[in-house]
Amino acid sequence: MGYTGPVSLVVLERASLGYGKKSLFSALDLRIGAGDRMGLVGPNGSGKTSLLRVLAGEQSLDEGTLRPQKSLRVGYLPQDIALDGGRTVLDFVISSVPGREGLDTAADDAQRELEELQLRVEAGAEDQTEALMQLAQLLAELHERLAHFDTHYSAHQAGRILAGLGFVASDHDRDLGELSGGWKMRALLAALLFQQPDLLLLDEPTNHLDMPSVAWLGDFLRGYGGAFVLICHDREFLNEQIDRVVSFESEGVRQYSGNYEHYRRQRAEEEVVLENEAKNAAREREKAEQFINRFRAQANKAKAVQSRVKALARMADVQLFRPRSVMRFRFPPCDRSGDHVLKIDRLGKSYGDHHVLAEVDLTVQRGEKIGIIGANGAGKTTLLKILADELPASGGEVRMGNKVYTGYYAQHHTESLTPDHTIYEEVAQRNPDAGQTRVRGMLGAFLFTGDDVDKKVRVLSGGERSRVALARLLIHPGNLLLMDEPTNHLDLESSESLAESLKSYDGTLIFVSHNRSFVRQLATRIWNVAGGTVETYPGTLDEYLDASSMDREGETGPRTARPTRRKQKKKRSATRPGGTQPHSSDASAGEHGPGDPPTAPHKAQSNAGTKNRADARSEKRQQAQLRGEYRKTIGPLEQTVQGLERKISSIEAEQKQRNIDLADPDCYGDATRRSQLLSAFQRAAHDLEHLNARWEVAESALESARTAFEARGQPRSPRP
Repeated sequence: MGYTGPVSLVVLERASLGYGKKSLFSALDLRIGAGDRMGLVGPNGSGKTSLLRVLAGEQSLDEGTLRPQKSLRVGYLPQDIALDGGRTVLDFVISSVPGREGLDTAADDAQRELEELQLRVEAGAEDQTEALMQLAQLLAELHERLAHFDTHYSAHQAGRILAGLGFVASDHDRDLGELSGGWKMRALLAALLFQQPDLLLLDEPTNHLDMPSVAWLGDFLRGYGGAFVLICHDREFLNEQIDRVVSFESEGVRQYSGNYEHYRRQRAEEEVVLENEAKNAAREREKAEQFINRFRAQANKAKAVQSRVKALARMADVQLFRPRSVMRFRFPPCDRSGDHVLKIDRLGKSYGDHHVLAEVDLTVQRGEKIGIIGANGAGKTTLLKILADELPASGGEVRMGNKVYTGYYAQHHTESLTPDHTIYEEVAQRNPDAGQTRVRGMLGAFLFTGDDVDKKVRVLSGGERSRVALARLLIHPGNLLLMDEPTNHLDLESSESLAESLKSYDGTLIFVSHNRSFVRQLATRIWNVAGGTVETYPGTLDEYLDASSMDREGETGPRTARPTRRKQKKKRSATRPGGTQPHSSDASAGEHGPGDPPTAPHKAQSNAGTKNRADARSEKRQQAQLRGEYRKTIGPLEQTVQGLERKISSIEAEQKQRNIDLADPDCYGDATRRSQLLSAFQRAAHDLEHLNARWEVAESALESARTAFEARGQPRSPRP
């Protein structure tokens, strides 16, 4: 089932790798072709990340060979990164392209040296014609290289990628050292996408993205011309992106065509075939043994008996698939709380002048499973931390109901684990009343058996630490569970097992997740956090998405919500100040909305019955008035942005031609023409810098205006 395409970017032959006595893969043959879209699946610790490291050239094989295509450009996104400060975000992305860094400085130095030499010549110094020609040639070559990078790797494109991954224009000049780990990961991902490598290696790229950014990344990868290898615990994202699966199974590494669902079907079909083969072999063996036992003592059957004995010896055992170890557990019945689990009244949270939440009113009933969604920086984690009493509110009140006991799973769970504790100690201390048998049983359900429970927390992988944090929560879960991105660092099957277990939980669940499949399976209510407020939607994620879908009015006209949804209690209006900044000290305070988030959901319609005609006419008038205001306000801003984009493209094309002219040796035989070209090039470079700055300001103003209209219920118009 291996790759049979005509062009191979990377070839692995008889590759083997292991750690200690554990073999990750052995005698693996793998080919990655141009345009391949490959997914690696398997449990945590099976070797997926190690294979990516081998392909990236960061891990050596124990045996076998790795043969990359000559001059292959590879981009690798690991799960754990360390980026130093000292560079702005935009500069980091642009200079990440091999050969780009330092070109501007070299061109400036050459330009300065050329001008000084020209002044000496004009002053009547000795003849420097040859030196002048050489320096001019060097400058032309540098400008040609710069033009190549500006054409294929423009600052404009870098800004678009950063916006898609959640950065706003004001972040472009921020120092990398100011960003939190999650935002550094986004910056590195932006740099890799900007480089357009021949082969992208992505290890859990969605871990630090919100739903809008995951959707943008999915669109980008669908249009990506290169090959990529993807590890991801989000089943839907994996299914949308890949057309090949490399699976780390108990019997070895297997390869399948198709997406993840096709792989599961093929795997199930193989298992049925093997089971049938095993049953047939067992019947044949049983028949042979019966014949031998029946006629062993009869001389006239001796030849036939010997034939059966030889045939029985030749029969090979059919090896069935060994079941993969997956964490399995069920929540114990929890103490019954009151009907009203918690009530939030006029809740607010601010960081200086930035208001994350403003006058939020919410109620939670017993047994609800509430999924919190929204762009990064909207305040999802902040809200959950306030509910868990991990973060003080700036205003308002959170009142817990009668007999409510809270369990909290933090997004950055490694911060809450004690590195020097063993796995057993870390879980046992959570519930001192739980006996050794119960603790070991809980750890066994999370795949920690035997001597594994004596491992120190500090030596565990990200997935293992996630399982420890979950086990610690479940040993004393309470009847209100607050969970922040619980599927991060879990493999796909563990994520789905967790969802199945939470379905049986008879308490109340409030959780944040960017994993669409996880939210779909669990949420009975949606909280959408945006603009400092929380809009609540009864029903599942699909019902929420249906309620927020828009119908177009014409080619580019505004869209209106479908008029069949129920309207929630009107929230208090709150104005969110401009661009939220990433911050290194607080995960949620450091987040901010993406540069171009998806359409904000329209408020759901009232469930009080069919509206009367007067109400319907009034609503239509209000919608028409709002659409008119939208066109009047947004239209000029869109025209400004589009006009700047056209000017930028035009000047970039002119600069490309000037570089071609400057690279022509004949140009240096005509001093006047050369001087005119250099002057025009410098003026255009200055104009481009000025136009790009104006574009950033105009784009930011356009996004702010759109956000303001969305807060009033008017969806944004589609970008041209």
